[in-house]
Amino acid sequence: MTAQAGKLKHASGWFAAGREVSRALNLLSDGAFRLFIHFCLNANRRTGQMRITHGDLAKAVGRSRRSIIIYMNELQRLQVCRVQSAANQHASGHIEICDSFWPYEKARKEEAPQGQTSYVAQVRNLMGTRCCVAVSFAPADENLANALFQAGVPIQQVERGFLLGCARKYATLLNNQSCELIVSFSYFQSVIEEAGELQMSEEYWRYLRMRTDQMERQWLEQTHAAGAGRFNKRRMAPMSGRI
Repeated sequence: MTAQAGKLKHASGWFAAGREVSRALNLLSDGAFRLFIHFCLNANRRTGQMRITHGDLAKAVGRSRRSIIIYMNELQRLQVCRVQSAANQHASGHIEICDSFWPYEKARKEEAPQGQTSYVAQVRNLMGTRCCVAVSFAPADENLANALFQAGVPIQQVERGFLLGCARKYATLLNNQSCELIVSFSYFQSVIEEAGELQMSEEYWRYLRMRTDQMERQWLEQTHAAGAGRFNKRRMAPMSGRI
């Protein structure tokens, strides 16, 4: 007697892979898609959410922590996932798969219109999306975010100013003009104002995002190579005295 067609071998440890996963397959790089599948298999079915750390993700998908950061940035940039970054790489963060890439209906609380708290939270999350930013959100940063909200600065303008500021920082890092990372949200204050004055098309901002992604990868590779070079020099240095 043949087995019943379509019967599951295991009742747990699976998820519904339909058109949402197909969209992600055509959109994401191999590494980012691998990470996306890991989230799909482990996220809460009712919410599409889970707690994460870079170390656990690196072990789960067999990639380096630097690669995980790049993949997470890609998932956010393409609006596949929303990420609330942890205070540091060892603490737990939070991820939610966006509705258009999650095959289940989410259980939701009654949604309130975006207010000041949500605006500030978006700014805080934004600070964790680029490797040139030493993730921190001090009280002074929160005060600035509150001031931008009170001044009626659209969150899109903040995001564009952030992107423009990071692009310039990567250019500086790659040209060895500085080795300092961004440590404060105030770094972006003037460039956020500039972004509001620029009359640029959506195509320009898409190109800038792509170019910034490229520079970020290049800088990470350059930093990794420099670190490996210093390590090799230390190993090859002559030793004096007795062992």
